Amino acid sequence: MSYPDPQTVADRYAAVWNEPDPELRRRAVRELWHEDGVHVLQPPQEMRKAARAIGFAEPELRARGHAELETRVNRAYEEFVAPGTMTFRAARDAERLGNVIKFRWEAVLAETGEPGGGGLEFVVLAEDGRIAEDYQFIES
Repeated sequence: MSYPDPQTVADRYAAVWNEPDPELRRRAVRELWHEDGVHVLQPPQEMRKAARAIGFAEPELRARGHAELETRVNRAYEEFVAPGTMTFRAARDAERLGNVIKFRWEAVLAETGEPGGGGLEFVVLAEDGRIAEDYQFIES
């Protein structure tokens, strides 16, 4: 199996969250993630703390399948990119080991052009080269 270049995957991943055209964004989600792909997000620290306080050991947020992934990407776009607060970019550090790609991404503040946060991404590719599993760790 020949998998796509890891930096290309990372760049495409960051680009989908910035895409202003809803139809192109929808198409990009379908091209990037497998139809049964899952995005698993580590919640922000304050959400994890609140969940632990009511008995949940390690909470996580999940979006599975194209419809849920599109909703997740659309909401992130509307909250962060559309108002001109920030854009997202992949760091130049993508690496692949087998069918797993690891890379960092940054949330770039529109006001200063400086990173205002970011995270670490692990994606597991399906046989067709699209993302089957996507694990996102938010870093501040």
